[in-house]
Amino acid sequence: MWDWDGTLADSTGMIARALVKEAAQMGLPRLALDKARNVIGLGLRESIYTLFGDIPVEQVQALATQCSANYYAGEQEVPLFGEANALIMELSRRGFKQAVATGKGRRGLNLALDRSGFSSHINGTKTADECFSKPHPQMLDELMDELVVTPERTVMIGDSTYDLQMAQNAGVQSLAVTFGAHTRKKLLKHDPKGVFNTFKELNDWLLNNA
Repeated sequence: MWDWDGTLADSTGMIARALVKEAAQMGLPRLALDKARNVIGLGLRESIYTLFGDIPVEQVQALATQCSANYYAGEQEVPLFGEANALIMELSRRGFKQAVATGKGRRGLNLALDRSGFSSHINGTKTADECFSKPHPQMLDELMDELVVTPERTVMIGDSTYDLQMAQNAGVQSLAVTFGAHTRKKLLKHDPKGVFNTFKELNDWLLNNA
């Protein structure tokens, strides 16, 4: 089970900058870039409420709409991490079932999958506008049901504490990467099976241990 932003795609900086820029344009309290990065992994609306508290629904809707529009416009420029393409294809060739559980919306994930060429190698997907936001386990629970796999045969790979908490809540193991949203120190609090500083480290571990 893969997270997308910050795990397969090098997009956390772009998302955080979009949140900071659009919040300032709407007259919301000044948002630090590090604080914006910290909510990546949640659904967009959940991120906004986490950052700004109980602001009017109209402001939440406007900010979410503008951030989404800007992200879709620039997403074709978001690169995948170096070995991601080859790893997804190799795991698929070896017969592993792969899925994506993401805080992105359905439209955004479909665009990302089409542009990456992963569509034929990913066996299932769940997004934040179809399920409860991470760290609720619904995404993983539904994917395991669809793919007919048990928790003990499942691993969640992500860059945020929300990914790892979702894994814990679903009773599955996790692997963490430090090149996305959250620091190694934060990730270690949620007992991942492994923590990787580069995509190559993750790539090598999965090919040798999956």
